[in-house]
Amino acid sequence: MSKRRHVFISHHHADDDHVTKLTSLLGRNGFEIRNSSIRAKPSNQARLDAGKIPERTLKRLLRMKMSWAGAVVVLIGKDTYKRPWVDWEIRKAKELGKRIVGVYTHGGTKADIPPALEKYGSTLVNWNSDSIIDAIEGKDSPFEDPGSSTAREPVHAAPTSRC
Repeated sequence: MSKRRHVFISHHHADDDHVTKLTSLLGRNGFEIRNSSIRAKPSNQARLDAGKIPERTLKRLLRMKMSWAGAVVVLIGKDTYKRPWVDWEIRKAKELGKRIVGVYTHGGTKADIPPALEKYGSTLVNWNSDSIIDAIEGKDSPFEDPGSSTAREPVHAAPTSRC
């Protein structure tokens, strides 16, 4: 029997393939992930890059999509820490009281962690289905270093609510 979870996957558009890999990984382990995040088609991405979509429109759309999710998963890949929209999504998730789960993609490093995730994240785990599922469900809240199951101390202790 499949377990359905509604999540918002915050990611840099260059990491779109990791979104698909994450939902497939969790699907193979009995979880149906309903992702409400935005994955722009190339033509829409060009409009976004050219600034043809007003920022307030994007924020409204992201807020609506995030409100529906029970948790926000932040994919941490190369240069994620530089992405202003990822940072905004993490801050909005905190404002909405969402559980914020950081997941290192293969090759993600501590240097790639967005500052807002260090400040507001609920947990930070490696690319491991059991760890990710437990983190989404709030069963475990470790802060792991990339490539290691060794827990580290979180930078903060962020209280969150469950929807």
